[in-house]
Amino acid sequence: MMYWINLALSRMGFWITWALIPIVVEIIPAIVSTIKLMYMHLHEPKLEAPGKWPWVSIIVPVYNSEDTLFACIESINNQTYTKKAMQIVLANNQSTDDSFGVYAKAQNTFPELILRYVNTDNGKAKALNTAIYESIGNYVINIDSDGVLEPNAVKNMVLRFENDPSIAAMTGAILPNSSMVQNVKGFWHRILAKNEYYEYAQAFLSGRTIESSRDQLFTMSGAFSAFRREVLMETFLYDIDTIGEDTDMTFQIRTRLGKKVVICSNAIFYCEPISGLNELYTQRQRWQRGEMEVAHNYMAKTAGLKEFFNNFLVRRMIIDHTFSFPRMIWTFASFVLIAFGYSPIILLLSYILIYALYVFVGLINFISVGILLREYHDEQHYYLKLWWVVMTLPVYMFICSWIRLIGIINGMTTRSSWQMKNINTEITQLQSVFKDDVKTVKEQRSKDREGK
Repeated sequence: MMYWINLALSRMGFWITWALIPIVVEIIPAIVSTIKLMYMHLHEPKLEAPGKWPWVSIIVPVYNSEDTLFACIESINNQTYTKKAMQIVLANNQSTDDSFGVYAKAQNTFPELILRYVNTDNGKAKALNTAIYESIGNYVINIDSDGVLEPNAVKNMVLRFENDPSIAAMTGAILPNSSMVQNVKGFWHRILAKNEYYEYAQAFLSGRTIESSRDQLFTMSGAFSAFRREVLMETFLYDIDTIGEDTDMTFQIRTRLGKKVVICSNAIFYCEPISGLNELYTQRQRWQRGEMEVAHNYMAKTAGLKEFFNNFLVRRMIIDHTFSFPRMIWTFASFVLIAFGYSPIILLLSYILIYALYVFVGLINFISVGILLREYHDEQHYYLKLWWVVMTLPVYMFICSWIRLIGIINGMTTRSSWQMKNINTEITQLQSVFKDDVKTVKEQRSKDREGK
């Protein structure tokens, strides 16, 4: 064993190359960000309540939401924010189920709520735009119909707006519902759902909080976002021609209008956990393609290496959409390295090293997010129970990176659409193409033999 360790150490150039990207791009920034995050948490300013709570309009796009809509409305009813200053607009997006019946039931069950139901054209962006014109609040909040709000979510968002007039818009923190995650059936599905929960917790409570502190938030979540109404009316509203309408809105406010976009990390929206690998496959491709579409629209004239240090969007695109792919490239490079004379054991030790580095990053984030969840005892308790996900998260993120790469490739060859092919369909088509290619090669070889 010592022989192989000495051999590995003697080839430091190989080891440094292997570990350079995660160290520079992820580990060092993770350490710095965690220190900053803890400092921000300890020096968080106390927010003062306004003398009179302003009107808030909550928009809920509805599309075949019969099974989830009532729980969503109930979570609005359970808000600590005064119901006398809340308007709820349900924007029906061409539903074919009994979503209206759920609305009628909610009217009778929650008589204190000011509920409206409007019919809109097909498409989430069109539904949101129609509802925005129906809104009367100083602040406009939109949430998805398949999730629920934490009881203090609306109040915490309004407090943040009222105490900082420079904030134009904000996103809430999205977490998969922990009780639903716990009840997921099937071993592999449960592993997937718990990794997704862990990813969301770290992405919103850690990653986006740091981005927000620098006014560098890349995208507001379409599932839960809030706006000053006067700023919203300065935009072109939601773009109906992109699948990344939430990212487009973020760019409109921050890049075109030059206004501040942040995250309100103590305003939490609980969504349903991932339904399986098929949903992960289509979801991450859709996110990837939406980001690329919007980035192209807003960065066509500013993107370039010379802007790396001046424009955080350029840095974000290079780091997030370029530096992540060497993880996958090394999968194929391993075979080449063996051909060049590298020992499989050396490669194995290198894989262990790179895996350990990613586990270390996950551990740093695990500690910081656990501290940030102290305000939510049940959520913190559940999160801390998932400590072992630190060990599986690198594999989960590796799979997500592959899906994002496939999303880029598909984006070059197919038209953007919310209805994307799932992994089973793509595998079936790939097998069909492969069989046709093999058949063509065999037929050509047969013709060549006959010609001879």
